[in-house]
Amino acid sequence: MSATAFGAERDQNYPFLSEIAEIRRRARQHIADGAVTVNNAVDRDVVLRLLNEALATELVCVLRYRRHYFVATGSVAESVKDEFLKHSQEEQSHADQIAERIVQLGGAPNLNPEGMVDRNHSEYPEGETLADMIEEDLIAEHIAIGSYREIIQYLADKDTTTRRLFESILAVEEQHAEELASMRQDILRKDRSITDTKRAVNSTGELQ
Repeated sequence: MSATAFGAERDQNYPFLSEIAEIRRRARQHIADGAVTVNNAVDRDVVLRLLNEALATELVCVLRYRRHYFVATGSVAESVKDEFLKHSQEEQSHADQIAERIVQLGGAPNLNPEGMVDRNHSEYPEGETLADMIEEDLIAEHIAIGSYREIIQYLADKDTTTRRLFESILAVEEQHAEELASMRQDILRKDRSITDTKRAVNSTGELQ
């Protein structure tokens, strides 16, 4: 699936995400900036900017998954808490790899908390219910997947080392999305089962 087709599908699934258009516009602008120049130094600056935005994206994901790991409570949550922690650890590993690549290219990883939300490709919604938390994580993963696919297309043969890094990260993010989609369905199914049980009990008059 092309990045454009993926973006259209994502917007259809989550029409309330108005910021997606701006994220794609910014990514395309970075790509255009690099495509119109033959100066390697300028191309490197574009790659460094993309890497630092990806670094911010991964770090925001680390924080969101960590929060969900700590605040998720209840018997149902026990089945997914470990996945939140695992995803957080994997996102931190991605951030470390990206920071290392930035240094290899002669840049400096931007770890300044100020402006991190603006630099990153997703958001930091906290979510109230467990299903909400999983959905917010799933949305963030889809945004990262779309952004990374566009970056990979841009890098092509310009910087194969950075491209391979993003390809390896993308593979994990796609796995995260699959796991989260399955987790969300399981949670919604359990929630419906609990609700149906309560209604059945109430209808018999045994519990008021």
